[in-house]
This record gives sequence, C-alpha cells and structure tokens, in this order.
Amino acid sequence: MNYTLPLKNVGINDIPLVGGKNASLGEMLQNLTSLGVTIPDGFVVTVNAYYAFLKHNALDEKIKETIDAIDHDNIESLRRGGMQIRQSFLNGKFSEEMREEITNCYLELSAQYGQEMTDVAVRSSATAEDLPDASFAGQQETFLNVRGPEMLMDSIRKCFASLFTDRAISYRQSFGYDHLELALSVCVQKMVRSDLGTSGVAFSIDTESGFKDAVVINASYGLGEMIVQGAVSPDEYIVFKPLLNKGFNSIIEKKMGNKDVMMIYGEGGDERVKTIPTEDKFRKRFCLADDNVIKLAKWVMIIEEYYSKIRQKWTPMDVEWAIDGLTKEMFIVQARPETIHSQKNQATITEYRIEDESRHEKLLLKGIAVGDKIGTGSATILYSMDKRVSEGHEFVPGSILVTDMTDPDWEPIMKKASAIITNKGGRTCHAAIIAREMGIPAIVGCGNATELIKEGQVVTASCAEGDQGFVYEGEIKFIKTEYDLSQLPEVKTDIMLNVASPGLAFQFSHLPNKGVGLAREEFIINNYIEVHPLALLNHRSLNDAALTKEIEKKITGYADEETFFINKLADGVAKIAASFYPNKTIVRFSDFKSNEYYNLLGGKYYEPTEENPMIGWRGASRYYSDAYKVAFGLECLAIKKVREEMGLSNVIVMIPFCRTVEELHKVTEVMKEFGLERGQDGLELYLMAEIPSNIIMAEEFAAHIDGFSIGSNDLTQLTLGLDRDSSLVAHLYDERNPAVKRMLEMLIKTAKKAGVKVGICGQGPSDFPDFAQFLVGLGIDSISVTPDSVIKTVNAIAEAEALIADKKEVLHLN
Repeated sequence: MNYTLPLKNVGINDIPLVGGKNASLGEMLQNLTSLGVTIPDGFVVTVNAYYAFLKHNALDEKIKETIDAIDHDNIESLRRGGMQIRQSFLNGKFSEEMREEITNCYLELSAQYGQEMTDVAVRSSATAEDLPDASFAGQQETFLNVRGPEMLMDSIRKCFASLFTDRAISYRQSFGYDHLELALSVCVQKMVRSDLGTSGVAFSIDTESGFKDAVVINASYGLGEMIVQGAVSPDEYIVFKPLLNKGFNSIIEKKMGNKDVMMIYGEGGDERVKTIPTEDKFRKRFCLADDNVIKLAKWVMIIEEYYSKIRQKWTPMDVEWAIDGLTKEMFIVQARPETIHSQKNQATITEYRIEDESRHEKLLLKGIAVGDKIGTGSATILYSMDKRVSEGHEFVPGSILVTDMTDPDWEPIMKKASAIITNKGGRTCHAAIIAREMGIPAIVGCGNATELIKEGQVVTASCAEGDQGFVYEGEIKFIKTEYDLSQLPEVKTDIMLNVASPGLAFQFSHLPNKGVGLAREEFIINNYIEVHPLALLNHRSLNDAALTKEIEKKITGYADEETFFINKLADGVAKIAASFYPNKTIVRFSDFKSNEYYNLLGGKYYEPTEENPMIGWRGASRYYSDAYKVAFGLECLAIKKVREEMGLSNVIVMIPFCRTVEELHKVTEVMKEFGLERGQDGLELYLMAEIPSNIIMAEEFAAHIDGFSIGSNDLTQLTLGLDRDSSLVAHLYDERNPAVKRMLEMLIKTAKKAGVKVGICGQGPSDFPDFAQFLVGLGIDSISVTPDSVIKTVNAIAEAEALIADKKEVLHLN
C-alpha cells in the first residue's frame, strides 16, 4: 500500500484519496504551471496512511465511544471529549514501513531544492473539505517551517489529531457528517520564505456582497497565518476583473491595514515560528507594489477560469499566496472554491435599514463590516475560552461576543452569538470567514472594542451601512425587508441609482438599474479624505502643528498630499463606476457649501463666512476662481486617472450649480487645462439643472453639454424662494408644486428638441411615486433614485407606463 504520492501526480478526481486541498494543489501544478502560475512542489501523505495509523493504534472504536458520549450542546463536554481523542492520536505510533516511506519522500524533496533538511509546510487536507455545501475553512492544523524527519512525523501525527479539534467535531455534528466517514490526508510542501517577504489571501469574488467582477486581496508582512488567524489588520486591494482583462491597471481600491505584527521563522529547536512587532516604517507603507497586485489578480482569474471550466459552472476561488523575500518570486500555496456567496440566490435581496436617525449620538466604535446584517444583544467579553469555561460561565445564546480575535476553537461559541466584535483582524480573518458562513454580523479590526464595551452592556452591531461596521450603545431599531427581484415588472424608462458611498456600491449593483444617475464626490471627500483640499496642499505654510500632524498621519503610505487626494478620490469614484460597469456613472464634481467646507480639516483657513451659503460660493463658481482652481484641478486629475489608467470610460462628469452659460465655458476651460475635455476619449459632460436660469436658458446650455440631470431639491427651493432647511417654511416645500412641475416640463421639452439626454436625480421620485409617474408622462429619459426606493419606484413607473399605453390605445381606436 502506498502511503505517499508526489504532489504533481494528484488531481481534482483524487479527493477521496488526498483530500480537497491536496487535490487542488496537484491539479494546479499539472495544469496551471504552463500558464505562468507558480506553485511550490511537495508530496502527499494519503488517507491510506491515516486509516493505517488508526488501525495500527486501534483508534476507531475509541473515537466512536468518545463522540457518542459527548453532549454536543455543552462546551465543557465537547472540550473533554475532543481532548481525549486528540491525546489518543498524539500517543499513537507510526509503523516502520510508513515512517520509512514518508522520510524518504522528505529527503528526496530536500535534495530537489539543494538542501540537506529543507523547510516544509505541513498542512491537513480533509476528504470533505471545500465541497460546495461545507467549506471546513481553517478547521485542521497547519505547521510551518518544519525541518527534519522527526519534526515532520510529529507534525503529521498532530495533523491527524486535528481532525478531532473541538470546532471540527462541533462543525461536523451540526452539518450531519459521519465522523468516521471522514479521513485526513497531509500535504508536505516546500516553504516559501514569506517570513522575509509578504503573504496573504485573495478571493475572485467580493466576500461581502458576492459581486462577481472583483478580486479582493489581503496582504501583510511575514507568514500568512497572521491574516488567517485575524491577528493582524492587513492591507486590502480590490481589482476590477473586466478591465484587467483589457490591459488596464484596474486597482479600484487600496486600504492600508495596521500590520503591527508579523510571523517569522523561530530560532531553531522546537521554536518553528515566532511573532514579532513589525517595524514602524513597514507598517506605514503598502506591503504590495501595484505590479504584484496586478500579477496576483491575473493569477487568481486564471485559477477561477480553470476551475469554472472543469466544474462546468462559475466557481469563484479562495486563494492563499506568498512572496519569497529572498527570490522575490510569487507563489500560490493553496486554492479552494469559495462556498458562501457563490451559493446565494442574487434574485432575492434582504435589506436591513436602521430607523433611528439619532443613532450616531450613540456610536461607541467602528470597524470593518462583515456581511450586511444587524445584531443586538448584551455584550460578553471573552479574552480566553479556557478561563471562561474553567470558571463555569456558559456563553448565553443571543449575546454579542466581544474579543481580541477568535481562532477555530471558538466556533462552538461563535454560532450562538447574535454578533461578533473583535479588536483585530481583516475581511479574511477567521472571525470574518466563520461569521459569513453562519450568517452572523461581525465587526472586526475595531482596535479597542474590549476596552470601550462593558460586560453585559446592550449594544447593536450594524453591518448595514457600508464597508464600515458601527457599534451603537443600546438597542437600535431597524427594519428587515425581503425582495424577490424576479417578480419586478419590466419598465422602459431607465432606472438609475443615486450612490454616495463606495462601500455600498457592490451591494447595490444587484438591484435593477441602468447605471448611476448621481455619484456625489462630497461623500468621498468627507469620509475618505476628510481634509479641505487647499489645507491639504498648503498646510505647512499655515503654522498649525496639530493640523500638519493630522494630515501627515492621513497621507501615510502615499508619496505626497496631492497623490493622496487624487488616489483616494479616484478609488472612491472607481469603486462606484466598476460596480455598474459598463452602464454610465454620472459623477458630480464637488458641491460643498462654504459652511460644509469649513468643517473639513483646515477648512477654517480658506472658507468665507456667508450669510446664505446655499446660494453662495458653491459648485461651478469655485472651479474657475483663482482661490479654488488648483483644488478643482485635483478632482479633474482623479477623474482622468479613473477613466484613462483604470479604464472606466463609463464615467461621465457633471457640473453642479452653474448659473450662466459663461460660467459653463469657464469651467470647461479649466477642465481642459487639467486633462478633461468633452468628447475626448468619449467623455460626456452633464449639467445639473437645479437653478431657474438652467431651465430658462436650457437651449443655450444644451449646445455645450451631453445631458441635463435635474436636481429637484435645489430647483424646488429656488423656484419657490424658500430655504429647505428652515422649519418655518417647510410646509411649503414640495417638488410637486405646479410651478416646479411647469419648470420640469419646460426643460424636458427643450432637451428633447435639442437632442440631449434629460434625467432626474433629486429626492422627489424616491419619496413620491406619483411624482415619478408625472415625469414618465413627460417622456423623461431616466429617473435616478436612492437604492432603498428602487422597488416602489419601479412599480410606480410600471403603472405610469401602463396608463400611457392605455391612453395611446384609446386614441388609436378612436
């Protein structure tokens, strides 16, 4: 009986013999090496060895008896039983025949790499892992920097034992797997010296929204276990697949993680690996160069394409990778099918919406949102499973688990939680993976959750507000709504979306839409940049040490202030545009009022005090003024980067609050100065129609633009001469006022006559279905609404279109 096989001799059909992980590695070695994907060589200890070990040590009956005696609802009982089974494995002996065969394979691998006792990774590979209905992610052990036959045999024995960790027993029990039907194979693979380089994980799907067209990469320094365990907050990169295929540098988002610790090789003896602090200078830079991000994303796409082909269905992948610090070579060290979002039905959407408008007054802390749900409960703070259990405290189902980080031993408790909050970790850490699998909201990488949240305190964990997760004090009211998109009627009018947050864009892409009718730059500047653009450029001349310190902290990882602004704004715009590609994304240049700009960091040095900022220095009037032109130039350069470097030519730009045709000309001249010219490379220019002069002079404006987008909020207040923020006249504010409707009718007729597009992106159609029906009756080209209003707006438009069709039919018959 053969106990071992060369890794390159196994393939995807050998799962019963070598487990999912090994079968996948062998398959890639055989078929993807020729496509440029590099995988370290090694050998497999087959399930025959596992069964022979059980038989040699008479373990079958002992395992069965112990598991039958476990009370699976009792953590104490589970821990006792698991420990007994694992100890039986660790006390077991290998037959001489098996020991000799495995040792010979190891010595041959060492010779292949020109070393006497080479360093290897020893990884478990269970026969049922990575199946479509059960990921078994991170359930069995991995041992890194294993050297010499004795350490190798000991690691294999520990791998066998790891099939019966507490969490693995609990997991199989809950999914109905027979514990003795499963077997374990072991992969012995040449180590990649990422202890001197970088490593991480990558998915060929967005792990939060299920968005298909993204590769999401997490990266940190040192060996990859730190990311998997959630001990480090990694850097994150998102690459847009369709344009990567066309040769563009389509990295649409970069976020710097903390990367405060790294795992490296130990000093020798029993210390295989150790964790050390990361040097400050490395923490403050991105650990992957753009060319490596692109290379890795291409490899991930090759792997996805290959697996989709052999499985004859789209198969997104979960990949582990490493870069050798000595040779600078990149390697794929594991790949498995993603088993959560690829199984979801995207035609059904569940929306969680918070009702409490004053919730931000109750905000305790923020982190990275996992999933899109909301959970409320009393906090249970756990620093150690052992201590908690040994003191006899059970975790009360429905509580919120608050901890530093989780590891797979915590899974029996995690599944009882209504939400999970951790100090450490990123999107691909253990807590995030298990939370997704169990459908539990999790907020990871919060920093100091265990300090800010008190034991027993009632808190709400919200993952329903974008890629940031928010922890609020007390119980926050929310509404849960389920929609079946397949039941929505077809409409002829284009439905577009108003999208402010890049963090929610992937999630919104599943809604019925023909693109984005309004993407506001203000949200990106306010939330991702947070600094007044002029203060960003000139802070050193302001003699404000505190401001300079704050800005220097924000631009960490970027070459300079200008690069920071351009890249951050470009990333935000790109993520929205990619989410709806190839449909149009209309990006409105910044339209802060002076009082809003004042509130940005450093804004007090540059903003005037205006009696009525709403009709003051805003929109177009800023862009060509000597006082602001250089800041507007940064916006233009960001759009240019999105369109030309990233390839997102579906981005259209829109000028807000442009009072005269002369102003329009001045703005387009400045745009041209900074590399944006209407018509060049297909760039379209829209005008926000929100001032009565835009309607009255619509014919003249139309000669110089490609479309109008009606801003019904400002148009209403300026037509009726009222301040929409004043409660004293709030009762008069109504987009459906006859004067406003007449304005809209005039514009739509003029736009149609001039042959330019006309849509609406104001709040009116979202709030009032009858208003949407009025616009359809006028023949408007598109209606852009907030995502939470899509369903009711589609239904309202369908009704309006049906009424119009009926009227035409009656006229035709008469």
